[in-house]
Amino acid sequence: MSFHEIRFPTDLSFGSLGGPERRTEIVTLSNGHEERNTPWQHSRRRYDAGLGVRSLEDLEALIAFFEARSGQLHGFRWKDWSDYRTASGSAPITPEDQQIATGNGVQTKFQLAKRYQSGAHVYLRPISKPVAATLRVAVAGNEMHKGIDWELDDTTGQLTFKAAPEPDAPITAGFEFDVPVRFDTDSIQIAMSRFNAGEVPDVPVVEVRV
Repeated sequence: MSFHEIRFPTDLSFGSLGGPERRTEIVTLSNGHEERNTPWQHSRRRYDAGLGVRSLEDLEALIAFFEARSGQLHGFRWKDWSDYRTASGSAPITPEDQQIATGNGVQTKFQLAKRYQSGAHVYLRPISKPVAATLRVAVAGNEMHKGIDWELDDTTGQLTFKAAPEPDAPITAGFEFDVPVRFDTDSIQIAMSRFNAGEVPDVPVVEVRV
């Protein structure tokens, strides 16, 4: 899959509408009970990029970005303003925000992830497009340092340690991240008369697996 490591203009994504979706298959049995299953291990996010367009300058930026991606052909980064960091609320990012793995004394490569918990149930979301400059990492509570202790591939979200963390040592991280997406349309239709009257174009964007 072709992917451009460029972020959609954040002032446009700030006004967008969207969030996660799941796919659930439901079969109603003859006794009225249901059987529910899902073919998806991970959720997928959808957005409407058109809602952030407020001016002719915004519209020009949107069209330029769309054309440079060749419509649906090339993926890109998207900042989801409702969910783009590991810290809670407005708290500062720390190297102990999220436990992403536990050391075993052998493994050196780990996937960044964000944990979502409600009660006893936990969903661990793989993060493939971290914002490299924001990443902080700790092992057993001790902060590790980039270039000395670890390296990051910010195109995959894979964290590599120079030496394998000790067995049972919690590996934690804090960071900001983007969502890998593509346009979910090959056309943008705009009527300037309606745009000037306040109507915005419909520009769907969907998360992609990378």
